[in-house]
Amino acid sequence: MTNPKTRSFVWDKVKKNYYDKGIHNFWLDEAEPEVHPQQFSNLKFYAGNGAQTAMLYPYYYSKLFYEGLKEAGEDKVIVLTRAAYPGSQKFGSLVWNGDIASTFLNLRMSVKTGLSMAMSGIPWWNSDIGGFHSGDTRSEYFRELIVRWAQFGVFCPVMRLHGARIRTPEQTERFPGIKERTGGENEIWSFGDENYEILAELVKLRERLKPYICRYMDIASKEGKPIMRPMFFDYYKDPVCYELEDQYMFGEDILFAPITEQGCISRKVYLPEGSWQDVNSKAIVKGGQWIECEAPIDKFIAFVKEGAEVAEVF
Repeated sequence: MTNPKTRSFVWDKVKKNYYDKGIHNFWLDEAEPEVHPQQFSNLKFYAGNGAQTAMLYPYYYSKLFYEGLKEAGEDKVIVLTRAAYPGSQKFGSLVWNGDIASTFLNLRMSVKTGLSMAMSGIPWWNSDIGGFHSGDTRSEYFRELIVRWAQFGVFCPVMRLHGARIRTPEQTERFPGIKERTGGENEIWSFGDENYEILAELVKLRERLKPYICRYMDIASKEGKPIMRPMFFDYYKDPVCYELEDQYMFGEDILFAPITEQGCISRKVYLPEGSWQDVNSKAIVKGGQWIECEAPIDKFIAFVKEGAEVAEVF
């Protein structure tokens, strides 16, 4: 991909076999490149030795599709990729954090990953809601996890449900005699009636947040400011905000504190200076302090700056 002639050749094939047949959006997926074992020094690229240049691969992979789609007349380009490199954002790269296991540990890590990506200059980021591997839709563990992850997903640049769920015994074999490892149901009504009601409300909330999100993604495009941002991004004079890894700002007006521990229904949240409205109780709370917040499974913890218009959507 680092060779311009290679990119031209690949795009010609993609255009003929996909774009010209009506497929104008692409999930590029694996873009690292994935190498097993990871001995990049054994690879040779047009740009140089693999140990020195391999991480440029996702940059040029996105560049290939961006330039091809723009040349074909597409105005707005976005490509879903599993990897990126500084500068990939200008090619419409929407990055997610890979095929991770369906665990609360990975949910916690995803919060940090999203904030790290934002501070790396890449505002388009998301994760597989519920994780990717080994999600058992019948287990209480996963059913709790999927709700907490969906709550987190509402306050990510992109909200996307995806994953290789375990097939249930009731599912018929599409290919008799061949045991499929995945293919379990993965719609919001696939995790129990109670969860369906919760997840449906989260999807509706996300839709109501659309104007707010679009405004901040436009700011990200023009000014480089990410919508999902660490607390210190806006409150750089507050030393406490430099220590916070599990709560963040979603734009300038929303503070979100995800629940990332199994069985947890409360947690401490730090409110920086100003006055904040609890989206659940609607109470106004003075900033500059730690507070304890309750969050049963059908609730999430978020605060809106007092007087902000976005409070109306909650």
